[in-house]
Amino acid sequence: MSIALIWILVGVALIISELLLTSVVAVFLGIGAIITGLLIHWGLIDDLAIQFAVFGIVSLVSLLLARGRIKRWFTGYTADEDETKPNFQRDIGARVTVVKAFNHGAGRVVLNGVQWDAFSEDDLQVGDTAWVVANEGIQLTVQKERIYSKGEK
Repeated sequence: MSIALIWILVGVALIISELLLTSVVAVFLGIGAIITGLLIHWGLIDDLAIQFAVFGIVSLVSLLLARGRIKRWFTGYTADEDETKPNFQRDIGARVTVVKAFNHGAGRVVLNGVQWDAFSEDDLQVGDTAWVVANEGIQLTVQKERIYSKGEK
């Protein structure tokens, strides 16, 4: 097996490994290895030190020039989330279902499939729908009537 073929196979293996790693780095190492293998095959380089130099330079240059652009392809996007708000503020205005009746202002609700301790000045019973008006970390404040923001209703 020739050195050129080994470089090319290593490059292909690195690119395939990117499907499992998703760090968007191995693909650039793979590109460097494939280009090095092709240059060896075409007889443009033969010295081992030059092979590693070409591999390093091509990998580094391609990584620096293209990683940011390519990484965006792998980043998910959720259209209904407001990325400008911290997580605890995204829950404000969300609809919840009461799973434990409110006694002296305290009860339990379900938000996004998770049960939360909650407080409310309203008389809420099991099965009622309520709306989140505040999130104090591990406890929600809810009310029976929905608060509309500007432009809603």
